[in-house]
Amino acid sequence: EKGEAILVGAHISPYEMGNIYNHPPERPRRLLLHKPEILKLSAKVAEKGLTVVPLSVYFKKGRVKIELGLCQGKHTFDKRASIKERESRREMDRAVKMVRRG
Repeated sequence: EKGEAILVGAHISPYEMGNIYNHPPERPRRLLLHKPEILKLSAKVAEKGLTVVPLSVYFKKGRVKIELGLCQGKHTFDKRASIKERESRREMDRAVKMVRRG
């Protein structure tokens, strides 16, 4: 957005000892990146259809740090396989639960 990197949809809890002027927990947050980093990420996203995803969030010297990664979405056959695996696992859990109940 206008040459800026923005984190959208992340929930960062408000400061507990704050007052009514705390920021909303799910507001868009601007990421501090160097211009070449932003250009590199935006080029990859536009060129190959990749998406920037936050991999981990941690604190360092009072600041929130975010590790970013480029990833590709699943294809339809990948989705079908993972849905099938999830449903079979759910059925096995139900069967085990029924056996334990007696």
